[in-house]
Amino acid sequence: MLYGICNLSIVPLRLEANDASEMVSQILFGEEFKVLERELKWSKVELSYDGYIGYIDNKQYEEIDEETFNNLSNSKDYYTTEIIDFVTTKENDLSTISIGSRLPFYHDNHFTIGTKDYFYDGNVSSEKLAKNEIIRKAFQFLNTPYLWGGKTPFGIDCSGFTQLVYKLCGYALLRDARDQATQGEVLSFIEESEPGDLAFFDNEEGNIVHVGIIMNDYNIIHAHGKVRIDTLDHSGIYNVDTKTHTHKLRVIKKII
Repeated sequence: MLYGICNLSIVPLRLEANDASEMVSQILFGEEFKVLERELKWSKVELSYDGYIGYIDNKQYEEIDEETFNNLSNSKDYYTTEIIDFVTTKENDLSTISIGSRLPFYHDNHFTIGTKDYFYDGNVSSEKLAKNEIIRKAFQFLNTPYLWGGKTPFGIDCSGFTQLVYKLCGYALLRDARDQATQGEVLSFIEESEPGDLAFFDNEEGNIVHVGIIMNDYNIIHAHGKVRIDTLDHSGIYNVDTKTHTHKLRVIKKII
C-alpha cells in the first residue's frame, strides 16, 4: 500500500483519471490518504478523514511512508480557522492555505509535511466546540458561491459546507449529503430541532440530494447558488427571494 499527503492549498479530487473529469471533492492542504492505485499520471486515493475515493494528479501530492500515515491518522487534529492564510518553510517558501487545512504534527507554531518543516502563526482549532458555535462558524461562509465538489470559501457545495463547518467545531461528517444522512439521531418534527442540527432533502426519486444547517426561528443556512439563509417549514426550504419552495424535506438529524 502506498500513502500520500496534500502539500498544496486546494487540489481537485476527480471522478475519473482525467483533467476533464468531474470534480467530486477537493483535498485541502495537510490531508493524508491511501493510494489505492498509482498509474503514470494519476492516483486513485482514499481520504483518511472521510473515506472518500477519487483520482488525483500525481504531481499534486507528496508520498509518505506507512508509519507516517499511521501516526498522522492517530495524531491530534489541528485545523486552520482563518478564511485565508499562509504557511512558510525554513527556506521562506510561502504557501497559501484555506480555512480547514490540517497542520500535521503541529506544535508551537511548527508542523511537518513529508520532509519539510513549516511555520504557521495563525489561529488553529483542535477541540470540540459547543453546539452553538456551529451557526457562528457557518456565518463565515455566507455568500460563498456554490461549486460542485467544493470545500472552501471560494466555492462550496451543500455537503462540503456542512462537513467543513462541523470539522471546524471538532466533529466529523461524511462527504456527501446521502452519507451524512446516515449519521446521528432522527428527529420527528422541526419543533424538536436545535440550531446546529441538519436537515436533509430528497428529489422526485426519493434520493437525498441536499443538506443544510438549521438555525433559530425556522431558518436554515445552506449552499444553493451561494451560501444563503432561507426559511424551513414542514414542506422544505422556502426561498425568500423567489417566494417558492426549492427543496423537499426528508429528514432532520441531530448529530451533536
